[in-house]
Amino acid sequence: MKNPVKLSLRTLFAFFIVSVFCVLQSHEVSAQRNARDSLVFTPHISFNYAFQMPAGDLENRFGNNSNVGLSFHIKTKTNWYFGAEWSYMFGKSVNEEGLMQNLITDEGFIVDNEGGLARILIQERGSLTTLNVGKVIPLRFSNVNSGLLFKAGVGLMQHRIRIESQENVITQLEDEYLKGYDRLTNGLVLSQFLGYFHMSDNRLTNLYGGIEFYEGFTQGRRDYNFDTRDVDNEPRMDILFGIRVGWVIHIYKRTGREVYYD
Repeated sequence: MKNPVKLSLRTLFAFFIVSVFCVLQSHEVSAQRNARDSLVFTPHISFNYAFQMPAGDLENRFGNNSNVGLSFHIKTKTNWYFGAEWSYMFGKSVNEEGLMQNLITDEGFIVDNEGGLARILIQERGSLTTLNVGKVIPLRFSNVNSGLLFKAGVGLMQHRIRIESQENVITQLEDEYLKGYDRLTNGLVLSQFLGYFHMSDNRLTNLYGGIEFYEGFTQGRRDYNFDTRDVDNEPRMDILFGIRVGWVIHIYKRTGREVYYD
């Protein structure tokens, strides 16, 4: 009997976006769109970038990383804010103790299948997928659709070590064997964001920025590490904090302006 299909959070994220778009297509958005004067309902897509620093158990494995993301959110007429976000983590600093120690010679090199010295690229890779809810709180100097943005979320954190031999063939680091070295880790993540959300009336300068935190309750998912000859499945607390900025594209129809004549 086959195992039931397990949907990843990335699949649920895609399904969520498609569902929301279907709902939006079935309803005419006819309210007056003036971000300066009236609260508006606005679905929007954002492209964002974050610079993040690790803490907790994650700091023992990786250094600082970059993060690029895509999100879909809705701001309601009461300034409630909710949606979903997926982002891709990447970094160059890897500090994993014992990594590939079984392949390293006494001189500190790794030898390829032909007996030559191999050049190995080692990097951090990962992703964050969250469902979020929050609130936009207008400030004195902002319009009614802009202001302080707080949001919190829950989802999936995943990361691994990317090992690539670009110029050499090393059987131990290819295909299924590579899984014995990549330290694949994932688990539940909680997120918090505090920053400023700006929505302009001309659709051109819509952006946000602020500080964010992620707390991942993760665990190693590989059955066995070939290099350290053990199983790395102890619970981890993987923490990320950093600064994220994003460019927002709103999805709504602008209504025509009413003109009165005497």
